Amino acid sequence: MSLTEAEIRLAAFIAVVMVMAMLEWVLPRRDGISRRRWVANISMVVIATVVVRLLFPLGAVGAAVWASTNGAGVLNATGLAPLPAGVVGFLLLDLAIYFQHRVFHAVPFLWRLHRVHHSDLEFDFTTALRFHPLEILLSMLIKFVIIAALGVPVVAVMVFEIVLNATAVFNHANVRLPRALDRILRWVVVTPDMHRVHHSWYREETDSNFGFNLPWWDRLFATYRAQPRDGHRNMTIGLEAFRQPRDQRLLALLLQPGAGTSPRSVR
Repeated sequence: MSLTEAEIRLAAFIAVVMVMAMLEWVLPRRDGISRRRWVANISMVVIATVVVRLLFPLGAVGAAVWASTNGAGVLNATGLAPLPAGVVGFLLLDLAIYFQHRVFHAVPFLWRLHRVHHSDLEFDFTTALRFHPLEILLSMLIKFVIIAALGVPVVAVMVFEIVLNATAVFNHANVRLPRALDRILRWVVVTPDMHRVHHSWYREETDSNFGFNLPWWDRLFATYRAQPRDGHRNMTIGLEAFRQPRDQRLLALLLQPGAGTSPRSVR
């Protein structure tokens, strides 16, 4: 019996989570990471997944099927062969996610949703799961529009969704990679040390390293920052405005977008 796209994506996601959890235990980058956060962080992704599946059962692949069936989108109009169309579609989707991430930092209303992710006071693979359900829904709608407008092939969308889920867990992991390996890897994929900078409480570091998957866009558009100013072991993770234990509870995270405005981070 063949597996569905959702089943393949879930299997890949679980496999990466298990590997990263093991590596965090064996090779931690930062010591003393609290696991009490895991309940709230994992609950967030469960809620978001249920909501998305109820509203959009076919997910992003459904948008790609629609575009292919109706010949919609730029790539369908060009008549490119499946392989080059898939490669171009994958790259354009990743570029679109990069710019979407920047917009979610720049627009106050969108930042209120996205700051739920940044308000985690620590950084491990569960941080990759901590997104507000409304942000996930909005991101999915944006992705539908992009896929339809570009006409990204179905297989490319499937591969992209699997890779994006896997790399998001990988680059949020509290894992200490050998410096030489990290230096090489960050030319082809966003590494944990590269993305951890993005979770600093300093504004100029929060507004850097926006890539989730491919690292090239940050270098190309001058948002790349190699290292945090305080070093990876001593840097402060999270946001200045949400540092109390009550701010990290599940209900508080769900209600956080409605909280009053406050400084995004230390400047």
